[in-house]
Amino acid sequence: MFSPSLHTQRHQFVIDFVVNNKPQKVVDLGCCECKLLKKLKFHRQMKLLVGVDINGATVKKHMYGLAPLSTDYLQPSEDELRIELYQGSVTEKDARLRGFDLVTSIELIEHLSLASLSRFSEVVFGYMTPLAVIISTPNSEFNPLLPGLKGFRHSDHKFEWTRAEFKSWALKVCKDYGYTVEFTGVGPAPPGQQESVGFCSQIGVFRCLGGRDACGPLLDDEDDVCSYTLLYSVNYPSLRDNNTLRRVLVNEVMFWAENLKKRFVEKMAEKDDAEHPAAVGAEMEDESAGECGAEMDDFLERCRGMPEDQVFWADNSGQQESPNQIRSVSIPLAVLWVCSPKISTLSGCLNNLRHFLMEEPKVTLNQDGSAVLLLEKDTEEDTVDLEDSGFAEVSRTPNRAEPDQKEEWEANI
Repeated sequence: MFSPSLHTQRHQFVIDFVVNNKPQKVVDLGCCECKLLKKLKFHRQMKLLVGVDINGATVKKHMYGLAPLSTDYLQPSEDELRIELYQGSVTEKDARLRGFDLVTSIELIEHLSLASLSRFSEVVFGYMTPLAVIISTPNSEFNPLLPGLKGFRHSDHKFEWTRAEFKSWALKVCKDYGYTVEFTGVGPAPPGQQESVGFCSQIGVFRCLGGRDACGPLLDDEDDVCSYTLLYSVNYPSLRDNNTLRRVLVNEVMFWAENLKKRFVEKMAEKDDAEHPAAVGAEMEDESAGECGAEMDDFLERCRGMPEDQVFWADNSGQQESPNQIRSVSIPLAVLWVCSPKISTLSGCLNNLRHFLMEEPKVTLNQDGSAVLLLEKDTEEDTVDLEDSGFAEVSRTPNRAEPDQKEEWEANI
């Protein structure tokens, strides 16, 4: 009867609320197959997503769908995200679920007995005290419009309320625990019948009176209970984690350094070709300018009046006849800083960039730590003798990086 499906509309209602209100900590009670959580995880303003369900077997079957994707490692978010899944009853207290921004209960309360429902109200509104609660439940007034339905919509339902019954319960909850409520729903009735029967699923949006100051009281020792069983937890890669930040930053530095080196060597070849046309093979004319050629040209334009060999430093081991004999190229950190906005954003300042790279074994810096040193090692004969070339103090850690560092990183992860 509904397009999109009714459960999709219910989930979309929650997503729209999240987009408009930006909660950072959300718990879904009765998460079942974790479908709602799988949609909410893409809203990365959140720091904590939690799912609770009494059926641990169902949660275990679907929980790995919440694992980070390869793209989450390749492009980590600036914000942290942790996901936790628990097995437990919504009628039991657990201190780990207190003080959330949003609690959702989608088509859950109708599965509870009236005694359990009273306990549910006490736990959610009186103990968990979230800033907002979204509760959806079937509207029994809509049932005559559902073809072939006799009795309740599900065999496990303990009740199905009319709009008046749901409103009566919701207003009592507000009075007892200090909340306000707005009534709405999803799954509209056919034209001309909306007023008489309402939505197929009725929804109450509860908000705590007084905001955060009135919600989430401090824990007493006797209330510090953990009755739920943790089934799954995962931290998504974040740039707030130093290890992740270092990986991304080093990856970006090596990518730009390799391309800048390639561009520099090509420019040296063009210069040598102009001075000694016979010394350079024709294949050099077909070389591309490199992915970051425009950025390097822009930097060199800013350094107008300075020759390229003062911006970059090349070691030909005493043989200056041809750029093909260049053994090493030094890329100043200042050049990388100017060329890549991502490097400057990730590191914050040149001193931080130098600090990160000094602790990274994949990167070789020059003696004063002001530049990345890239060595050519196509053959053993081409290996640079650092002592002979004046770099005796430079770390000998291998630093060769393929142009596409991101693919290499993904494989390592």
